[in-house]
Amino acid sequence: MAESRGVALLTVDIDRRGYGRRYTMLPVDERSDEGFVIECRGARLGPERYDVRVGDLVRWRADAGHVQGVVRRVIRQDARLQVVLADTAPLPADGFYV
Repeated sequence: MAESRGVALLTVDIDRRGYGRRYTMLPVDERSDEGFVIECRGARLGPERYDVRVGDLVRWRADAGHVQGVVRRVIRQDARLQVVLADTAPLPADGFYV
């Protein structure tokens, strides 16, 4: 896992079916099996600039493996992007995920 000044950096990868990879190691402020949040206050990009859509696949490293979920809802409010996930589950350990 990437680290910045001793603090773990939370990231996600986002793939779109029929398109391919949208984001690799996209930094997020909060992440859980229920979704993730990007706080845009003071940032160059606002929440409307992130290309995240319902149906996108979201993956991240968790412990020694990977987790995947499907975007079910995208909420852009003020300076905050909130993504709600569904069908979140660990991926097989013998899989190859780039």
